[in-house]
Amino acid sequence: MRHILIRAGNVAIRARLLATPTADRIWESLPICGSVQTWGKEVYFRTPISPDLEPDARVVVSKGEIAFWPDGDAIAIGFGATPISKRGEIRFTSKCNVWAVALDDVDQLQNVYPGEEVSVVEAAGDRDDWDAPPPSRRKGHRSQQMHAALCPSADESGTAG
Repeated sequence: MRHILIRAGNVAIRARLLATPTADRIWESLPICGSVQTWGKEVYFRTPISPDLEPDARVVVSKGEIAFWPDGDAIAIGFGATPISKRGEIRFTSKCNVWAVALDDVDQLQNVYPGEEVSVVEAAGDRDDWDAPPPSRRKGHRSQQMHAALCPSADESGTAG
C-alpha cells in the first residue's frame, strides 16, 4: 500500500493512495510542493502534473477524500462547504479525480491559510505507525526549513520546477 504525508503550515495529514491513474501520476511525481489557496472549506494547490479526467470523476466528494482538479492542475482537499455547496455537501467547481483517502482528520485544514507552503511526500514508517497520530509540530521556521529541503525549486506560482 502507498501512503503519503501532506504538510501545510502546522498541519500534517497522512493519506492512503487509491488504485487510480491519477494516484500513479502523483506518486511518480513526489515530492510535490506548492502554495496553499483556499475556497470556502477547501484547500488546494497547483502541481506540475496534468492528469486526464477519469471516468469516475465527480463534483461532490466526501470528507476525507483527496481529489485532483484537472481544470486547475491542482490537488484539492475539501473539509466542508465551498461557496457553491448545497446543504451538507463538499462541492468543487468542476469534476475531480479522487485519488487518496485521508487517514487523519481533515478538519485540521481550517488552520491552514492562503500562501502557506505545502508539500506532499512519500510517507515513511512501518504499517503499525499508521495507527498512531502524526508527530505534533511546533509553530515556527522548522516547517519552512522542511519545505525548502524537500522543494528547493518551488516558485511563487505554487509549482515545483
